[in-house]
Amino acid sequence: MFFISLRADRLSKTYGSGLLSMGKCIFQEVSFEIRPGKTFGLMGPSGEGKSTLGRVIAGLEKATTGSVYYKGTLLTGMEKIEKIAFRRKVQIMFQDPTDAFNPRKKIGHSIFEVLALLRVPEGKYASKTEEVLITAGLPEEVLSRYPSQLSGGQLQRLALSRILLLDPEYIVLDEPTSALDVSVQAQILHMLKKVQTERNTGYLLISHDEAVIRFMSDSYGVLENGQLKIIE
Repeated sequence: MFFISLRADRLSKTYGSGLLSMGKCIFQEVSFEIRPGKTFGLMGPSGEGKSTLGRVIAGLEKATTGSVYYKGTLLTGMEKIEKIAFRRKVQIMFQDPTDAFNPRKKIGHSIFEVLALLRVPEGKYASKTEEVLITAGLPEEVLSRYPSQLSGGQLQRLALSRILLLDPEYIVLDEPTSALDVSVQAQILHMLKKVQTERNTGYLLISHDEAVIRFMSDSYGVLENGQLKIIE
């Protein structure tokens, strides 16, 4: 499966290393694979480096040693055009949905910004925006609102729907429900399941909640004391 997957191979991350210091080891020799249409869960205590590992997988941060492979291609060996494609195909959904939107801009403007980056013709903005709203299950009126006027659940559904405009193959889900009420958490998890079934999207799900991990994941690992223990 390595040739179609997103794979971590013996990743290690150390902060503050140098001539006079060995630095702090966040995680060491971590390996796992995320397959299309499947979820790999990553759980463990707070402060163990789960979010850092997620950013490394998404290409937002570099590992100290080890490699990330996307469909068999080494991330650090990619040409510029390949890296641009990778950043579009491997997205990250953060814990706090308010971080996904500019508080000074209305929701509609935030969606239009993504469409502009994708070079979607302006004549198709309306249909693409409608697509986002349908996926999020929200009315058109939210487009004229600011992020502060919406609930956390509404913002998280919009954040995921906007990510889907990029047609990602993999999404790093960094504690996507921990900032939400329990009833809203269930809505987001079922939305993620639905998206995965329809689009064959692979997820790296980061959570400290074992119930969420077990509900969502095909396999998972526990990151603790810098080591990852895989549990099939």
